[in-house]
Amino acid sequence: MQENYLRDENTTFNWLYRHYQHRFVRFANSYIQDLPAAEDIVTEALMYYWENKASLAGESNVPAYVLTVIRNKCLNYLRSQEVRRDYSQAVQDYYEWDLNTRLATLEDCEPHELFSEEIKELVNAAFRKLPEKTRRVFRMHRIEGKSYKEIADSTGLTVKGVDFHIQKALKLFRKDLKDYFPLFLLFY
Repeated sequence: MQENYLRDENTTFNWLYRHYQHRFVRFANSYIQDLPAAEDIVTEALMYYWENKASLAGESNVPAYVLTVIRNKCLNYLRSQEVRRDYSQAVQDYYEWDLNTRLATLEDCEPHELFSEEIKELVNAAFRKLPEKTRRVFRMHRIEGKSYKEIADSTGLTVKGVDFHIQKALKLFRKDLKDYFPLFLLFY
């Protein structure tokens, strides 16, 4: 008796699969536009029917029941695709914004200005470390463009004393501006 019941259920399932599987796949694919996913959905719906057949009423319209399961699975699939698309769009929007920001920043960037500001800060910090007399002598020579003789005359130092202060300043700058010293010499 049990064997006849199982055979009848298997026969019903096989009949359902043979007669409706292609139709179910076409139905699912017409909505989700992804044949492998449509085939998976139909297989899952048929398995769901098989696992839950005992809870169905005896006179249930099995193809309509399976089609309802397929419909719900297609809706879930499309909703998940919509979430993925929205997330992908948000990620794409972020990357586009990030790229545009980097492009605009790079286009507006003037390396000479940035570098000059950076060097000016380092030079000013090093300059403040110099003793007052050395700072004054260096400024007169490198910034004001005065000769050693002119500086010696206005400060009461000898030309050799002026040279001493210039070399002292350059030694400190060479140490404090080691990465920028060649450029420092170019500007000062």
